[in-house]
Amino acid sequence: MGFTIGGIREIRSGARRRGRSSECTAVAEFTGLWGWDVVPGARAVAGVCSCGRGDCRAPGAHPLEFAPLVPAGATLDDVAGAWAEFPGATVMLPVGRAFDVIEMAEPAGHRALLRLERMGLPLGPVIATPEGRAQFLVAPGAAAGLGGLLYRMGWDDPSALGLRGLGPGTYVTAPPSDRGGLGPVRWLRPPALDSATRPPAARLLLGTLAYVAHRSRTPS
Repeated sequence: MGFTIGGIREIRSGARRRGRSSECTAVAEFTGLWGWDVVPGARAVAGVCSCGRGDCRAPGAHPLEFAPLVPAGATLDDVAGAWAEFPGATVMLPVGRAFDVIEMAEPAGHRALLRLERMGLPLGPVIATPEGRAQFLVAPGAAAGLGGLLYRMGWDDPSALGLRGLGPGTYVTAPPSDRGGLGPVRWLRPPALDSATRPPAARLLLGTLAYVAHRSRTPS
């Protein structure tokens, strides 16, 4: 996609010159370097969501209803303009476009990540949520075929293993967002040029994720 380390430095130095927020810097990297779409999201304060719904089931973890999508390729100035309309917004990434997500419990996800790194398998970014979940970014289409792929590998359905696939129509919250009382969203494995723009096929990771998830749920 023609992105360079120099491009990263330019975005970051530009943010410092203009006094942009850390959110704007991060979003500009997501759109300009990794080729991801981004949507401003609701924020939570003391567990209360800024969307105004008293019965909100995902405080600080969903897009704002009227916020426009900031498309892949947007510049730092584009991002700053969008975020100026929604100050304090969280950073939401639409799933199913540049990537799908396989989600599991964070302790198991951390062990699986270390195991995958030792095996030298290709890896994309991995997010840790304040709810204790690890979200592995993989190639689009993984969520729809997750059950069948596990079955062909000899494993039970995803729910029995504590695995969940997220695909089109869903969103994940990206760092440096904070869930207001629950804690921050953080990277277990941050984006990099060799992984964020080309997330790995789920089949390359799923056997290890399923094995570690199974071991984690089986009493010793």
